[in-house]
Amino acid sequence: MAEISLKVIIAGRTYPLTIKQEDEQSVQYAAKLINEKVKEFEQNYSVRDKQDLLAMSALNLLAAKENASPKKSPELESEINQLDLFVSDYLQKESNP
Repeated sequence: MAEISLKVIIAGRTYPLTIKQEDEQSVQYAAKLINEKVKEFEQNYSVRDKQDLLAMSALNLLAAKENASPKKSPELESEINQLDLFVSDYLQKESNP
């Protein structure tokens, strides 16, 4: 896995990073989302301190992520694994008569 050097700008500050090449797009997208949230909070509230804006953005984005991702219970995960095994066995039997 190749690593690359990347500079991202978040809230007006440049951060040099060394990341896996396949992570570049998601890192740049994350920086874009953070900058958009910082700008949104800066425009809608009287907060000017970048540290406060970053904290508010991080909290907002992570809360949205938590609400968007479904929670897996251990029972559900176990049932999914059992179904996966069942389908895999069935397909193997079908392909090897």
